Amino acid sequence: MASLSLSLSSLCLNKNPNSLGFSSKASRCLTFGSPNVLYTAVNKFAGVRVPAVCRASSLVFPNLQADDFRHPLDKQNTQMLRAIPGLNEIGKVVRGIVAVEPLFLENIGTSVLVTPNQLSGLHELMVEAAKILNVEPPLLYIRQSPVPYAGTVAISDKMPFVVVHTSLVELLTREELQAVFAHELGHLKCDHCVWLTFADILAHGAKAIPGLGWLISQSVEEQLVRWRQAAELTCDRASLLVAQDPKVVISVMMKITGGCPSLADQLNVDAFLAQARSYDKASLSPPGWYVRNAHATQLSHPVPVIRASEIDEWSRSLEYKAILTCATHECYKEDVERMAKKNLDQVDFEKIWEQVDVAKIREQLKKPKSA
Repeated sequence: MASLSLSLSSLCLNKNPNSLGFSSKASRCLTFGSPNVLYTAVNKFAGVRVPAVCRASSLVFPNLQADDFRHPLDKQNTQMLRAIPGLNEIGKVVRGIVAVEPLFLENIGTSVLVTPNQLSGLHELMVEAAKILNVEPPLLYIRQSPVPYAGTVAISDKMPFVVVHTSLVELLTREELQAVFAHELGHLKCDHCVWLTFADILAHGAKAIPGLGWLISQSVEEQLVRWRQAAELTCDRASLLVAQDPKVVISVMMKITGGCPSLADQLNVDAFLAQARSYDKASLSPPGWYVRNAHATQLSHPVPVIRASEIDEWSRSLEYKAILTCATHECYKEDVERMAKKNLDQVDFEKIWEQVDVAKIREQLKKPKSA
């Protein structure tokens, strides 16, 4: 589930790779790859039917900022690009020359646009997820395909859109599908398409440097591989903020790794997490470490079991709990204000004023105060 954009590169030139490491133990050996990875589905799509009822008990994060849940590596690289003067102006030029009109036309012609009147259950899931993450909901398209996939297009000033394949809808539960929507919304909230495109332009520009330009460019591109996958881990966190249950997010990873509709009810999240711990343990040896990193460099996303370990660990972190706590306090404050307003609206002040004995109050005020 990736963000569709230009071919991208990184700006992380650091002599100490460990300083570009990850927040949790599970990801210490990660090396990263490019955005889009596809998985083959076993069963043919039979139909799309998603309940229209959305959860009313979910916490909403009205003040949530992208940096509140960014993966450390994603945050570090984004801040580096933000510090470059004039980058926004360059971005306007780049977005102006990128031809995305064919992509929009392709989706309008070959996909179903989800609206309140078309697949309304899916529309409500997207709108609710966007509200929870404090981001504008993008257009949502459903496309017939046997390959479970979801992607985001957000280059140019046009409204961004998300494309989801029917086989993915068939494979997942309602909660899991909303977690997928949240993952794509995470890309939009964090502006991954924009920042990674900037980094790619800079990486290609490094090749023009006389002498060691090719070496610098190679180093930058290697770091971008890691950044791209860190961006995916960031968006897994966005999924958790919406699902508010790590097992829902991990179940999505498990199903796209080795699930199909006929086996979905037999899959076990706890067993998949145990598998993730075994993978982590096996990679501690020098041969295991080498194989793990060599494998990861060929993938556009982090290895699924590593993603499961990462989100499981983040779900127990103080950072995640702090976000939930802030949302809880905000909800409590809104509830109190709503109740106070409701009570005030029910008060008949004119009737109360009629019952006040103004003359008696004036007499009391005129009386001298006792010593």
